[in-house]
Amino acid sequence: MQKNQQSQESAEALAVQALGFVASDAELLPRFLAISGIEAHQIRRAAQEPGFLAGVLNFILAHEPTLLRFSQEVGIAPGEIGSALRALPLGNDDHERSA
Repeated sequence: MQKNQQSQESAEALAVQALGFVASDAELLPRFLAISGIEAHQIRRAAQEPGFLAGVLNFILAHEPTLLRFSQEVGIAPGEIGSALRALPLGNDDHERSA
């Protein structure tokens, strides 16, 4: 359990880095906002919602040039971003869902 918690915490930290990466890019931020349906002033509140950080990593993963730039910037292999996504709430298809 502790390993899973560490993995989720590492994934959250990476997703926060990804959010900073997106927010600092004049081309990516408007695209992210349009796709996510949120406005810039709502990001802080949205970031507290389950699944938001997974959505940020999904956004990075959905565009290969963005994935490669982000991976290079943070010094990790692109595949590690997919692994981080699966460690986050709502980042994986095999998590429990309430009915």
